[in-house]
Amino acid sequence: MPNLSALLEDSAATYPTRDALVMGDSRLRYAQVNGAANQVANLLAERGVGPGDKVALTCPNLPYFTIVYFGILKTGATVVPLNVLLKAREVAYHLDDSDAVAYFCFEGTPELPMAQEGAAAFEQTPGCEHFIVITGDPTADSPIEGTTTLGAAMAGQAPTFETHDVADDDTAVILYTSGTTGQPKGAELTHANMISNAVVGRDLFEGSAERPDTYLSVLPLFHSFGQTVIQNGAFALGGTVVMLPRFEAKAALGLFLKEEITFFAGVPTMYWALLGALDESVDVASIAAHLRVAASGGSALPGEVHKGFRQRFGVTILEGYGLSETSPVASFSVFGEEPRVGSIGVPIPQVEMKLIESDWSDVDRSSDPDTVGEIAIKGPNIMKGYYDRPDATAEAIRDGWFRSGDLGRQDEDGYFYIVDRAKDMIIRGGFNVYPREIEEVLMTHPAVSLAAVIGVPHEAHGEEIKAYVIPEPGTEVTAEELVAWSREQFAAYKYPRQVEIIGNLPMTATGKILKRELG
Repeated sequence: MPNLSALLEDSAATYPTRDALVMGDSRLRYAQVNGAANQVANLLAERGVGPGDKVALTCPNLPYFTIVYFGILKTGATVVPLNVLLKAREVAYHLDDSDAVAYFCFEGTPELPMAQEGAAAFEQTPGCEHFIVITGDPTADSPIEGTTTLGAAMAGQAPTFETHDVADDDTAVILYTSGTTGQPKGAELTHANMISNAVVGRDLFEGSAERPDTYLSVLPLFHSFGQTVIQNGAFALGGTVVMLPRFEAKAALGLFLKEEITFFAGVPTMYWALLGALDESVDVASIAAHLRVAASGGSALPGEVHKGFRQRFGVTILEGYGLSETSPVASFSVFGEEPRVGSIGVPIPQVEMKLIESDWSDVDRSSDPDTVGEIAIKGPNIMKGYYDRPDATAEAIRDGWFRSGDLGRQDEDGYFYIVDRAKDMIIRGGFNVYPREIEEVLMTHPAVSLAAVIGVPHEAHGEEIKAYVIPEPGTEVTAEELVAWSREQFAAYKYPRQVEIIGNLPMTATGKILKRELG
């Protein structure tokens, strides 16, 4: 198995003058990106960083992320991408937990001073020996006194480098889980894991290097979805990645038009925002004329958003499923087929999925085909394990099967459907209630734009159902009206007794609703 950096190197050799990265008015060709990545590899090698070492990276969706990412891989070292929103204490935890020996950190902005947080974390981590600040202007001085910039470190480095050979099970990337329970754990993904998941786009989306796609990169590249499906998937086919550091619906729609985007991947809240930003100034017909693939993942896609996007853009959103631990893609809707709204599709090539009980036994579906179970996954995309956590690895993986923590069902044709996260399930008075079902129905109300449902403590029932609702612009609705309406839609144990009307919902950097901050 080749080094993951082969995705860049092969495209640079075959399509050296083709645009690889686009950021504003800047356009970098494949040969330029590969040459810059080689310079990063040389500066790391010069500092004694090599095979098996861990190198952390904090950077938003900028060309620097991709250049440093592949530069690290070329040396045989492991990339540890970090969430750009982390504070110093959290960064220090990740540096220490991953045993990082070097750390590249973007300078940030006055509102989000990444380099200041990164420098403070670096000072707290004795084992991390090198701190390099990435500046927006490569000729600028570092904002942190006494530190080196990427521009200065790359100066004079050769644009050629002999990439280090790797074994199939060598770790390419350590992706940290969100840490909704306990401290974040690092999922070790091998070069074989990452390559197998990147190249599968050829089959999933009928991709072709002869007619390469132009991808809009709004999903954070430090996250597995954006990293594999957009960056690595594009490079595997010689595609062009158009970067938008921070998702804003109007800005994204502008890039759809300007760059003639053919491939878009986002989380459900991004699709919701795109639909909400449409007005007479947006040339929807021109966007639709070029858009070939729209993919969604990260959380369940509301049916109303699914239908609305298809109606406005004429493109069916393909819904997929995966986790950091699965590189991430495990299943996807079938390109070209009529979608089954609400389904996460079928396992991707070479991957198996099944439903299991809490004791790892297979779910018995003989009496009821719709029986719910926990989704388990097996295939070349499954992580090596959690870094330096053998007990957690043993709990998550058995006989090659990874247990996801997600509850699902399977129809007679083999299509899977997420019912909910096991940890999000509400137990009210002994009855299981799945928040996603309540959210889907609430969003059919004409005054409801977006909804999030959680369980809150209740003395008699154990948990009570509470809904947070963002109303449609220009509409008026009260909590009491929604409770009364819901009573007509659901069984008595299911409908939300509590509704709160709000202006926005807390979200992660990847656009997932942070339910743990509600209630």
